[in-house]
Amino acid sequence: MPLPPLETLFRREVLAMSAYHVADASNYIKLDAMENPYSWPDDIQQAWLQHLKTCPLNRYPDPEAKVLADALRRSNAIPETSAILLGNGSDEIIQILLMALPNTAAVLAPEPGFVMYKQIALSLGLRYRGVPLAAESFDLDLPAMLAAIEAEKPAVIFLAYPNNPTGNLFDPAAIEAILAAAPGLVVVDEAYAPFADASFIERLAQYDNLLVMRTVSKLGLAGLRLGFMAGPPALLEQLNKVRLPYNINCLTQATAGFALEHPQFLLEQTRLIREQRGVVMQALQAIDAVKAYPSAANFILFRTLTKPAGAVFAGLKQQGVLIKNLSAQGGLLENCLRATIGKPEENQAFLQALKAALA
Repeated sequence: MPLPPLETLFRREVLAMSAYHVADASNYIKLDAMENPYSWPDDIQQAWLQHLKTCPLNRYPDPEAKVLADALRRSNAIPETSAILLGNGSDEIIQILLMALPNTAAVLAPEPGFVMYKQIALSLGLRYRGVPLAAESFDLDLPAMLAAIEAEKPAVIFLAYPNNPTGNLFDPAAIEAILAAAPGLVVVDEAYAPFADASFIERLAQYDNLLVMRTVSKLGLAGLRLGFMAGPPALLEQLNKVRLPYNINCLTQATAGFALEHPQFLLEQTRLIREQRGVVMQALQAIDAVKAYPSAANFILFRTLTKPAGAVFAGLKQQGVLIKNLSAQGGLLENCLRATIGKPEENQAFLQALKAALA
């Protein structure tokens, strides 16, 4: 039989979407995905490999990953009154949460923001409303957010803290105002918490509608695909009904648990990245042809002022440096590029290539 028309097989929301694209980074200095550029020390790697020998691959993993969940609770200072939900990356947690909503629910988020809030909401047929950030500062436009909350009555509001792709921390007072006005849940996404001196985790007990989401990806464990959410037990009890069984495999449970027992090398790598962030920011600020924006994350957003961002991006690629071209999204991100903070030698190669691409 011939293939039926796609319009009869898939929802129109899915047909209208574009797939999330990941660039091929082979043979490039890879500064496009907010990863920790450092590998594990040899002695840590050897101890980890010994630890993995205890992982029973012939058995299903602990469906609740209880040992790992307890380690995450301790290492992230999650209050005892809060429950914790683990996911295969933050993406799965977002999906779990949105799958649990009524199909008439609205989802709200500032824009530009993490693209998966919109992508997953639309893929599930939910109403999505993006509220533009303040021009240039990328701060929350609180009056616009409160007006959108009043109009849409969203079931979920996502706030990335620090924000991706802009790198800035929103005013905590504005987030508190949103928590007070929200008729539903507010998710504070702290994916970049290791690089920021700010968090809403200690406020979990103060709000019945607050959920805090984090990941170990930016810390240096991106290959594990492990995220977690903390919040009121009554809420996470319902989300656990949607979570697929055994979603955290035994190798991830064993490896993440091991890393949390040996945190010093990850903390040192984080310190180096934060230090290099300052070095790269200072260098970008000395280049008249770009405007760099303050960052509390492990990347820096900058706008090209004398050449189109697409041409600068292509010039960097020709020199073997891959960053993220955000200009195609338009709006507030017109002529914007985002560079992940790498090792010192990678950062210097990026800065030299950038000057050449701007010439």
